[in-house]
Amino acid sequence: MKQLSDFQSATPESVWAILQRTAQMQEKMQEELAQERKEKENAAKKVLETWNQMMDKSAQEAEKRRQEADKRSQKAEQEAEKRRQEAEQEAEKRRQEAEQEAEKRRQEAEQEAEKRSQEAEKRSQEAEKRMKKIEETMGSWANNHGEFAEEYFFNSFENGQQDFFGEKFDEIEKNVKGIKKNYKDEYDILLINGKSVGIVEVKFKAHKNDVPKILKKAQTIRINFPEFKNHRVYLGLATLAFYPELEQECIDHGIAIIKQVGDNVVINDKNLKVY
Repeated sequence: MKQLSDFQSATPESVWAILQRTAQMQEKMQEELAQERKEKENAAKKVLETWNQMMDKSAQEAEKRRQEADKRSQKAEQEAEKRRQEAEQEAEKRRQEAEQEAEKRRQEAEQEAEKRSQEAEKRSQEAEKRMKKIEETMGSWANNHGEFAEEYFFNSFENGQQDFFGEKFDEIEKNVKGIKKNYKDEYDILLINGKSVGIVEVKFKAHKNDVPKILKKAQTIRINFPEFKNHRVYLGLATLAFYPELEQECIDHGIAIIKQVGDNVVINDKNLKVY
């Protein structure tokens, strides 16, 4: 009531003064509010700036870490690529060395094989020469002994009686050759008359393997010499060296056994067969 009465009793000047003070107070309050708002805005702006700075810093750090990670990754990739290339180079180097070593060994093996082949060929040629010489020597020796045996038995037949195999023979020939195709043969001694022919195979040292060849001559002589087609054929084996198995083989096939006994020629024709 007092304040109302005071206001009612106030003068215009006092009212105006009150209004001015009120206005000043409002203005001051507005300024303070504006200042407070400005401070808040500045604070918010500062907080925002700080936040942005922090975010920028975080982003920069993240970018830096990313770049560092990229750099480490690139370095690792480069290192891995370098190691891969080095490994490939080392593998290629080893492969080439292995190929060179293999080629070297192959060439050495070929050279060694060629050397051994040449040595073997040389030994073969030398052996062949020795064998040829031996064959020539043996052949000459065999021919000489064979010729000696043929000459010995031929002379014995020619100079002795011409009664053999129970018959008398008018002719005696040696080294007679038959030349009919597929029936070529050689007859060491032939004893001939008008009805019979005796074929004597002469060997210095005969063998059982000679018997089939002697038997074959009974066939080939009739083909090579048709004039003997109807002749009786006798077979004989004359050799300076008989052995029991050979004699028995001749007896079994009816071949006369003609051999040297001392200075004489003995003929065993007890089991003689006519072919």
